[in-house]
Amino acid sequence: MNVTRERAAAVLAGNWLGASTVPSRGLYPHQWSWDSAFIAFGLRHLSPGRARRELLTLFAAQWPDGRVPHIVFDPGTPPEAYFPGPSFWQAGRTSGLVQPPVHARAALAVHEAEPDRAFLAALYPKLVAWHDYLRTQRDAGGRGLVAIVHPWESGMDNSPAWDEPLTRVPLATGFVRRDLQHGDAGDRPSDDDYGRYVRLAAEYRDSGYAAFGDFVVEDPGFNALLADAELALAEIAEELGLPSGEHREAAARLEKALQETLWENGFFFARDVHTGSLIREHTCAGLLPLVLPDLAVAPALLATATGPRFGLGRVHGVPSYDLTAPGFDPGRYWRGPSWFNVGWLVRRGLLHHGELALAERLGGDLVEIAARTDFAEYCDPLTGAGHGTRSFSWTAALTVDLLVAQPAAVA
Repeated sequence: MNVTRERAAAVLAGNWLGASTVPSRGLYPHQWSWDSAFIAFGLRHLSPGRARRELLTLFAAQWPDGRVPHIVFDPGTPPEAYFPGPSFWQAGRTSGLVQPPVHARAALAVHEAEPDRAFLAALYPKLVAWHDYLRTQRDAGGRGLVAIVHPWESGMDNSPAWDEPLTRVPLATGFVRRDLQHGDAGDRPSDDDYGRYVRLAAEYRDSGYAAFGDFVVEDPGFNALLADAELALAEIAEELGLPSGEHREAAARLEKALQETLWENGFFFARDVHTGSLIREHTCAGLLPLVLPDLAVAPALLATATGPRFGLGRVHGVPSYDLTAPGFDPGRYWRGPSWFNVGWLVRRGLLHHGELALAERLGGDLVEIAARTDFAEYCDPLTGAGHGTRSFSWTAALTVDLLVAQPAAVA
């Protein structure tokens, strides 16, 4: 077995709780929603049964309204190990927020690795309910796009795109950050950012997880991933002998709304629903529509990706923020560093749009950086230095997946 694959498999084994995988033992000691989907992409090559269990465990915590919570708390982990913990959310064993819907694509990939129609049949209605919740309960702007109600829902917590709408949110006080016990403060969101996150989450909780608050944003990354998930759901439906047209139509509507609402001057920007204005910050979320194979504006978006703002092919991975922006920070969470899941998604997009050499270069770079940094959470796009926690599960899992796709990437 490839040495890097062995090391990645050891990370995933070390982070396995028996029914799910934690992102990391110290910093993130519970199950996270989109982490589990990315983890399943890698686990399918190592243990398809564990990959199926990963997704089934997550969806066992699905809410009656269809939402898939962004955290499922491990009952064996001390409550003080993570904040905000179960007592904060007052939602039983889960949080009340969501994360990007990459689960249908993961479920399809797991099935393709080891066909299991019973697994697909069990997940299909749950995936349908999940997508229905997003499309019906989260269309706050009335344009057919999903709105997120908290930065954590984007998966890109302290993205510069959230700075402007967060100015409306007062700071919460009187809480203790647990993340700084496991990570360098220079790599993490600021105290002010965290204070606003806690206030937003508390207000959403107090509304019964129903009301739109001060932060309501249409995120291009989230919506692109939902469109891709609908395409995956169409394939799942076909595999089960069910009609698929509704899913393909939903994907087409989302793609159309993305281009009509969030596209401007060669890029997809987030939109503040309260003001109706685009948030003109170039973040990696605006590159994620490349995962859509029929994206009409792909050539212009690729030009932005390979231009000076992201330097794709000339830097390590895919920077999370505009390299030319005054606020670019190569080490602080989503304000500049390259994340492995984003690089993996963009590589998929490059393959869809015929950029095979660039996709191969990006994949090889991701594997090399993962191996060199002990599977770091994210890395400096200029130097490749690792940041955040190490032995990070989705970095390890996606490395396994990339090694299958291009096994000569690294020994």
